[in-house]
Order: sequence, then C-alpha cells, then structure tokens
Amino acid sequence: MTTTRGSRLPASRRLARLPGLLLVLLLALLAAVTGCGKEGSPPVKGPQPEDLPVYQVATGFSLPASPTWERAKRRGRLVVGVKEDQPYLGEKDPAGGGYSGFDIEIARMMAASLGFDPKKIEFKTVASANRETALQNGQIDYYVGTYTINDNRKKQVGFAGPYYLAGQSLLVRRDETGINGPQDLAGKRVCSAAGSTPYQRLQREYPKAVLVAYDTYSVCVDNLLTYQVDAVSTDDSILLGYAAKVPEELKVVGKPFSEEPYGIGVPRRDNALRFALDDALAANEKNGNWKKAYEATLGLSGVPAPQPPAIDRYPAS
Repeated sequence: MTTTRGSRLPASRRLARLPGLLLVLLLALLAAVTGCGKEGSPPVKGPQPEDLPVYQVATGFSLPASPTWERAKRRGRLVVGVKEDQPYLGEKDPAGGGYSGFDIEIARMMAASLGFDPKKIEFKTVASANRETALQNGQIDYYVGTYTINDNRKKQVGFAGPYYLAGQSLLVRRDETGINGPQDLAGKRVCSAAGSTPYQRLQREYPKAVLVAYDTYSVCVDNLLTYQVDAVSTDDSILLGYAAKVPEELKVVGKPFSEEPYGIGVPRRDNALRFALDDALAANEKNGNWKKAYEATLGLSGVPAPQPPAIDRYPAS
C-alpha cells in the first residue's frame, strides 16, 4: 500500500507513528471504543489479580553456598532482570510502573521458593544484548525474560530450567499475503532484537532477508505498523502477545521454525542458586502454580497451557 503526499492516512496508520508500548495500548483502546455498545463485545484482556497464584514464601530457607543469594539476603530483596515490552510475558504498566506477565510470575514464584516475599522483588528492565553483562557484573540476581538456553550462552552464564518451550515465528500485518513462512523472506525487511538468537538464526539460515535490529521488539512492531519493515521475527510466544493486542492489525504466520527453551539466567559459577531454582520450578509445576500462572497471563493469547519441558539439571561447571 502506498500513499501520495498530502493524502490522509487511516486512523490506525496515524496511531502507528506513536512510540513503543503506547502505540499498542492506544490501538487496543481504539478497538475497545469502536466496539462499545455491541452485544457480545469481548472485555479488554489482561492478567487479573484474582486469577494469579498466591505463592507461599518458604520459611527458614537458607542457601549459604550461593553468593548471589547471600547478597540478596543482606540487602533484603531480590533484583530480577526482565523485559518490559512483551505482552502477556513481561510488560510494564506505563502508568503505575508495575510488571505483569508469565515471565514475571515465574520470577515471583522463584522468589517465594528462595524465601523472599515476591512483593519485595526489584524488577529491572534489561535489553537482550545486555543480559550476560548484567549477570556477570552482579547488577541482577537472576534473569527471567524469554531467555533461550544455548551452549554458547552457557559459557557466560548459568541456566535453571527450561520452564517453557517456544519456537521462532513471523509477525506480519493483517493485509500481508506474500509472507507465509521463512522461505518468503528473500529481499524482505525483517526486524528482530539485537543480540537475540532469532536475529542470529536469520543471519545464518536466511541470508537473503534484509535484517533490521533494535534493542526491543516494541520498536520492531512500530516499524511493522508503519510499513518500514515487512515482518518481525522472534519467539512465537512474544509474537502471539502482540497479535492478541491488536488482532485487526497483526497476525502470526507459518509454523515455528526453531525450538527456544526459556531458562532462568544466573551467574555462571553460582551452581547452588541454579539447582535451587531447578527445584523450585519442579515444585511449582507439580503444585499447579505454573499452569495457573500461564493461564492468567500468556494463556490470554488463546493458546492453551502446554506441558512444561523437562528440566535440564546439567552438571556443575
């Protein structure tokens, strides 16, 4: 679609010029307003506090073999790295500043199992390209933010989990008919996050695609809505969240073309913390907290809760 100078853009295109998360929220609000008064109009989606699990804080818990846990105990709170622009996964409320989503719930249930009240977590937004540095420098205690486990990253940080298995996919505009999978990306402008495994896979396996990189996927989605890129590529869990926010504008196409096991990043040498988090994940999967957290957050995208992947308790290094 093209427009001539001075022609009037549709309302959705004018809104698409607004930045980041504000764009997505305004588009969702527009859809809600235009549907007001229609019988059967769906309510605005979002995690409802009454649907979220209540995590019981472990009493008398101690982990003296973990220097990370010991520092957190002395400061009286955990500092957890997360994402802030991924609907239903890790999303920050621009008004109140609170965080919500499946990854946020994983962070909270881990805190409770480590003996910390989840209300005392200090969430810190960390971009994909800065995760390893933040863990290595002690800026955060652990990281929960669509963090794919792979052998290269294991050389720099440790991973508990995985707690979820995603797959790389493609997000396009609703009116797009020429892109139905990665085989259609030759000559197309494709946006992904700098330093992410999806970006690296596109570089390696689809070299004819024209790659565009930003620190956050929200900027990629902005560029998609304003016709500056043709597709956004990352994990299907992330893309489903964006598509669910504005289904009249965006859609996910094709089948996932990778496996992305999400892990909890920890400092590399802190095996005590890693194993404790593995134990906490197993316990919360067994007691139903994992499934309840999924259904109240990522499940709002319409995808039923899958079976959690097997936890990889790889040897200490």
